Amino acid sequence: MYLDLDPVSTHDMPRLDARNQRTWSILLPFFNERDYLAATIASLARQTGSMTLILIDNGSTDDSATIARAACRDHGVDYLLITEPRPGKVAALRTGLGWVRTPLVATCDADTLYPPHYLATAEAVLAKPGRVAAGAYFVAPGVANGTLRATARLFLTVVRLLPHQSHAGGAGQTFRTSALRAAGGFDPDRWNYVLEDHEIIHRVMRTGTMGYAQDLWCMPSPRERDRDSIRWTLFERLVYSAAAPWAGDWFFYSFLAPRLRRRRLLSNRIRERQYQHLEGPAFASPHPVF
Repeated sequence: MYLDLDPVSTHDMPRLDARNQRTWSILLPFFNERDYLAATIASLARQTGSMTLILIDNGSTDDSATIARAACRDHGVDYLLITEPRPGKVAALRTGLGWVRTPLVATCDADTLYPPHYLATAEAVLAKPGRVAAGAYFVAPGVANGTLRATARLFLTVVRLLPHQSHAGGAGQTFRTSALRAAGGFDPDRWNYVLEDHEIIHRVMRTGTMGYAQDLWCMPSPRERDRDSIRWTLFERLVYSAAAPWAGDWFFYSFLAPRLRRRRLLSNRIRERQYQHLEGPAFASPHPVF
């Protein structure tokens, strides 16, 4: 892990302990996302309230880090830029979480846009008794207000019907930092597969509930999807819905993990594109999943 302090002067970079006064930390891992990072950071810069943006470069081979640093400076964002060479989103998130000094933390994706009220809405959801996590739903770019309201109603109906599982992806998850750490945080030695966003919610929800709201949404950036599917099967999703309330450990660690391992759906698989190659099985966790 490398912490990039060189480009930031002492005046521009507040002491880490001073960040205790901020409310939010945003974990933003990226790998070769030069075409999308600037817009994502611009949307995060428009958030109300205080935050620190923790950028985790997961071994990019383009100039993503340079673009991210420039965008933060252009918008006056308080940020850290960290390099995590171990490939995979889970490893990047674990490294980023180690630098969090705030009571609330959000995980965001480098190719996602966030409305200005995103963090404020999540904070209101997390303020309710027993809440340890909050999740956003996704809307299409340029969605009309009527469609947005209809999407929210449908989403919140599904949440009420299936309250014991995650309905938000990693691009739209927020946590109480204490609850996330108490659950073990992001850990590639425990779970180094895709669907880490569902597995982490399973552990965090052992101590509380996950909340949602009509105004808590985010918007994927338009991009071509040029990789093989890294999603779970319909059968696996159905088993998840049935097992989540009473057998979550069995579902993730005994049922789902071996299936993902056989399909080589490691955390680093998210990095795959037609013009980029997987690092291969050598980067799987050396420890058994439990």
